[in-house]
Amino acid sequence: MPSFSVAKSTNESYTPAYIPTILITGATSGIGEAIVKSLANHLHGRGHFILVGRNRAAAESIIASLPPSAQDSTYEFIACDVSLMKNVHALAKDLLERLPKLNFLVHSAGVFGILGLEETEEGIDKKLASRYYARWALTHDLLPLLRNAKDQGEPASVLSVLGAGMGGQVDLDDLGLKKSYSGIKAMMQSLSYNDLMVAEFARREPNIAFTHIYPGNVNTAMYKPSNPIYKIIVFFLRPVIWLITTTPEACAEHMIFALLDADKGMYRRNEKGDDIAMKGFPTPAGDEAKKEQAQKALWDHSLQVTTV
Repeated sequence: MPSFSVAKSTNESYTPAYIPTILITGATSGIGEAIVKSLANHLHGRGHFILVGRNRAAAESIIASLPPSAQDSTYEFIACDVSLMKNVHALAKDLLERLPKLNFLVHSAGVFGILGLEETEEGIDKKLASRYYARWALTHDLLPLLRNAKDQGEPASVLSVLGAGMGGQVDLDDLGLKKSYSGIKAMMQSLSYNDLMVAEFARREPNIAFTHIYPGNVNTAMYKPSNPIYKIIVFFLRPVIWLITTTPEACAEHMIFALLDADKGMYRRNEKGDDIAMKGFPTPAGDEAKKEQAQKALWDHSLQVTTV
């Protein structure tokens, strides 16, 4: 289990001979922002950083705070609401047309909430759209760029920051929760969907690394809600929140450690970057047939839902 200091020193030692291309969603706040800042500092501005989010002003402020771009390096922001699959596909199309490769893809964007169903114009629950379907679609669309990086002898690693091993069994009879919806169920099922996602991507693309990681309790915008009900709850829980949470900056070092440490295949990790193997995987332990069935069912479902 790497301590914060070990994770940070390991990350600081990352000095690749190539110019890495790094895409981070949810990059304008919270964990995503912290990952951008930490990686940019560790690399001394040497890399092509693509920040994806909705807040242009925040992105410009973040970029202004980063080390100057090194030679053949750049920072760029792409405005994208990833809760809409048409936006995700448009983002991927743009990148496929102009990037030669992608080394690191970090999924950090996601809606938090336990209230009722709120569907996008595409008929997808916003929680599931941002926490799962967008991640699946963007990873799927950008596979050619990840393969290109690997073909050049460089790393190709995908990191989904959410909640490995914490979601419970998947309801295969109600994928997408069209039959029985609750906010809590959507939140929990999205965790399990991400577990199945990295497993199936790793099975289909064995030379690329796919990691699902739990970031722990991090003091991000999740604890500064705009919803009046959440505001009241958070107000009374503030002292407890302060005690049980870590900073985005500390969390980012463990996330980066997991991203860089992954070689190929599937990884599932806890908040310290430890490998949790198959602990809490959302299919019966040891039942390979049901595992494969669940992965394929979710893959087929995801392809259908994200095709717009």
